[in-house]
Amino acid sequence: MKLAVVVAFAALAEGFVATSICHHHPRHAARDPALSASTESPYALLFDCDGVIIETEELHRLAYNAAFKEFNLKIGDEPVEWSVAYYDVLQNTVGGGKNKMFFHFRNTTGSFPSSEDGRPAPTTPEEEQDLIDRLQARKTDLYKDLIAEKAQARPGVLELMDQALADENIRVGVCSASTKAAVTKVLDVTLGAERRQKLDVCILGDDVSKLKPDPLIYVTAAERLNVDPARCVVIEDSIVGLKAAKGAGMRCIITYTTSTENEDFYALGCDGKVPELGSAGVTLEMIFEPMKRDGPDAEILVGVKD
Repeated sequence: MKLAVVVAFAALAEGFVATSICHHHPRHAARDPALSASTESPYALLFDCDGVIIETEELHRLAYNAAFKEFNLKIGDEPVEWSVAYYDVLQNTVGGGKNKMFFHFRNTTGSFPSSEDGRPAPTTPEEEQDLIDRLQARKTDLYKDLIAEKAQARPGVLELMDQALADENIRVGVCSASTKAAVTKVLDVTLGAERRQKLDVCILGDDVSKLKPDPLIYVTAAERLNVDPARCVVIEDSIVGLKAAKGAGMRCIITYTTSTENEDFYALGCDGKVPELGSAGVTLEMIFEPMKRDGPDAEILVGVKD
């Protein structure tokens, strides 16, 4: 098999186990006996999606605000709208779209909004959940439209992924807290069908009961791939993702964005950070050769990381 890309407030996370949109590809089936007999244990490269494969956070924010506007959400006389600065806080604090909305209404505003056609604010947990579910469904549709118009992989990501997919001893996967409906469109547009089918694992927010920063998504990836977490390297873009990777006992590289560039990733255990994989010239060899030569704790991205 190959490398795996695995793309939250844990206390607010609510999910369920579901069938992943990506499956083991038969390209590895013929190699399994040889691999199991090999003296070299496999490694894994796991990619988050939003912010790593594609810089999508602004598209998410625009889609949420469009959904809020369609639903005519108001708290008092003020319409519900997420600013760029506030969404930066949300994406670095809370994993998953529904959790972001629950956090906003329960922790930031302290109340749920009135909604469509002058409906009063929900007063029961069931009514709150119903509103959030409907908002998320509409937001996902709006987001998919934006992705179809504007999606483009971040520089260097596809090149690094292809290097990993071509390596016989590296598993490749995607692990994302986003829903299947949202991520499927992103992967279709950015990776293409052939590359997607080569992934060894693909785990999404619908597939796990706890979202990042809880490490469950990465723990699950390592188990499915049968790869020691210490031999897994995760590529993330946020503190939420970094905490999930380190909580799973994995190495983590941060490819930061304009909204996360000022975060102190090294203080939280980041193994290396770069503005973009492409501009920094990150290669598979820079990541895994030191680990193969000096052990799982070896320094990686020597000479290219910030």
